[in-house]
Amino acid sequence: MKKMSVPIFTFMLLAASGLVAAQEIPRAEFPQPQFARAEWLSLNGTWEFEFDDGNAGLDRDWGAGTRVFSRRILVPYAPETDRSGIRETGFHPWVWYRRTVALPPTWTGRRVLLKFGAVDYRAMVWVNGQLAGQHEGGHTPFAFDITRHLAAGSVTIVVRVEDPPADRGIPRGKQFWEEQSRGIFYTRTTGIWQPVWLEAVGDSYLRSVRIRPANDGRVEFDARIERPVGGCALRARIRFQDREVGSGEVNAAGDHVRLVLHVPSPRVWDIGRPNLYDVTFELRRENEVLDRVESYYGYRTIAVEQGRVLLNGHPIYLKMVLDQGYWPDAGLTPPTDQAIQDDIRLAREMGFNGARKHQKVEDPRYLYWADKAGFLVSGEMANAYVFDEEYVARFTREWMDVLERDVNHPSVVMWVPINESWGTPNLHDPRQRAHLGAIYALTKSLDPDRLVIGNDGWEQVNTTDLFTLHDYAKTGADLYEKYRELGRPGTTIPPNGRAALAPGATYNGAPFALTEFGGIAYIAPGSRVPTDAWGYAGVEPDASAALARLRGLYEALAKLPAFVGICYTQLTDVEQEINGLLTFDRKPKFDPAEVRALNDLLRN
Repeated sequence: MKKMSVPIFTFMLLAASGLVAAQEIPRAEFPQPQFARAEWLSLNGTWEFEFDDGNAGLDRDWGAGTRVFSRRILVPYAPETDRSGIRETGFHPWVWYRRTVALPPTWTGRRVLLKFGAVDYRAMVWVNGQLAGQHEGGHTPFAFDITRHLAAGSVTIVVRVEDPPADRGIPRGKQFWEEQSRGIFYTRTTGIWQPVWLEAVGDSYLRSVRIRPANDGRVEFDARIERPVGGCALRARIRFQDREVGSGEVNAAGDHVRLVLHVPSPRVWDIGRPNLYDVTFELRRENEVLDRVESYYGYRTIAVEQGRVLLNGHPIYLKMVLDQGYWPDAGLTPPTDQAIQDDIRLAREMGFNGARKHQKVEDPRYLYWADKAGFLVSGEMANAYVFDEEYVARFTREWMDVLERDVNHPSVVMWVPINESWGTPNLHDPRQRAHLGAIYALTKSLDPDRLVIGNDGWEQVNTTDLFTLHDYAKTGADLYEKYRELGRPGTTIPPNGRAALAPGATYNGAPFALTEFGGIAYIAPGSRVPTDAWGYAGVEPDASAALARLRGLYEALAKLPAFVGICYTQLTDVEQEINGLLTFDRKPKFDPAEVRALNDLLRN
């Protein structure tokens, strides 16, 4: 897919508003490259902002849009970050945003959608003083059709966000519920943390398109239509390297339409060989184009057969790196599009063929660049820490939204809904065991084409496609001794902190993967780290000692045939946690070629 540019009127619009100079617009690229429209306006930039620690804003009708807020914040960065301009990490459960923009004259008569990449955690949105909608879930996108709220082409948007900092039933991932970061938990993210934008569409338009390719060339487009009208048709045109390789059209009756096409002799998407097919969708009525969306997809299969992981029918060894997706000055928000590309490039230079995006639903631009690089991704949900009925409802709704958002990305080869029993801390409780099984089944029902991990790390239930283990053994000798009998008939799966199997569960025969190991802590010269710097099994005195430990672990893994993949902890330091192969500001602690040589030891 070609890289999308920002229309010049976007910059003119923001500059004219008096809120931000054109050159200051952050993250100005299109936010969702797999569902891209040409007519759009970035709303990233300076917004008015207010803390509402007394929760008085609703009673005082701040949603009306007439109150001028006292602070300024740079969206899409959270107020806890340096880039936001606020830099306030204390508890602020309620925050407000306000922004006024003018719509381009060419949008007259069009429907207008207001879109948010992610807002943590509950959002209420007003447009020109009228409530446009509400959303709960801190990691997934949402949108409102704001057409009926528009007046004379002007838009005043007010957003109220509620993010209870100590509610451990909210899926929050690594965001700490205490005021100061500690151990493996980091600074919270409040409010808007992914891009905000407007799109212009026709009176009837595409809400989503699910793409299901098969490696024989068949591809199914399953489209959902908003505000369907009679006499419509869905047309798709497929291109590979700017050459048309397939096209077709089907009449649309109602809000759901399916179109099946076939591409002869397709080139598969593979590790380091990112063959991608561009596709243009048009919703048409006779000769009128009601909506046009640009997307792309890849032909790729992933499966487990006879104890091996197969990518496009061929065995692979998963060489993943755990990536928390935090940045020093931007928190969970990638500071720039280039920063995303650099993280993927550095991981590949060190010999990793994929990343486990840990306890974070990553920015869609990350998945776009992983698609473009032929880089595998393990998609994960941010977990909660307590179990009750409200947690189950929250988690399930948001996880379904994650799957809907990311299901078309060829780079995503597995789903990890739950890590280390987080959210299900007592698996002697049959309800919590049932929840693990239900989430696995739900994920498979919505996406049968990827691997799903039942409970990553320990306490596995009977439903999992890979039997994943976490082990921070300090030496290779310890690691080898512990797992040298793994996979042999009659042997017990070793525990690590907790039992490998949940109460009442039996091993289901799935291949083994070591999806967390290493965690070697080392403070590189010149690094700026907190005084409470922390790492697994202490901190190594120098690079030589750290690399020797790393080499010992990899040499042990090369002699352990039961494992079909690994995930090293971790790509970068994060705040006080200094287990990274890179510093927090992305400087390599070791020669990438030396790390690559260790990854090269691992073979099927």
